[in-house]
Amino acid sequence: MKKSILLITLLSAGFLLSPNAFAASSEVTWTDYKSYRDIDSGNEGRKSFRERTFKDLEKHFAKLAANLPADQVLKIDVTDVDLAGDTHAAGINRTRIVKQIYMPRMNFSYELLDANGKVIQSDEVVVKDMNFMSGSNLKYRSKSLGYEKKMLDDWFKDAFDTLIIEK
Repeated sequence: MKKSILLITLLSAGFLLSPNAFAASSEVTWTDYKSYRDIDSGNEGRKSFRERTFKDLEKHFAKLAANLPADQVLKIDVTDVDLAGDTHAAGINRTRIVKQIYMPRMNFSYELLDANGKVIQSDEVVVKDMNFMSGSNLKYRSKSLGYEKKMLDDWFKDAFDTLIIEK
């Protein structure tokens, strides 16, 4: 009796702790990243900055895709990135300066596939946020790539409004 109660408790906890187990997934491809407009690190090593940035954006795409129905796959092919701000030399240090004139942009194509691999929705998009510094409600204020994530949130909401599952 105790074993069956323990087993039921563990199974229930597993389902409660993994709400994304029944959500869509994402796959991101970074095409020709050496020609991207602005993926400059400033002082950090170029390769490690790029890898960290791509990993962070891949996690964000996965978080967005988790709001889509189960068994769907969101495939994204990124063709250009221009991060908010610009890197400038300041003595021996290079820092990213964020000003209104250096807005975030991203070019990519996407396909949303159903469980059988059939394309449900696809498009080539250029997303940019010309007012990225005007909003007082920046959800990712203390997170890296906050402006870019907010821009992607807005695109996702517009592109998949009818498919988003409320959680």
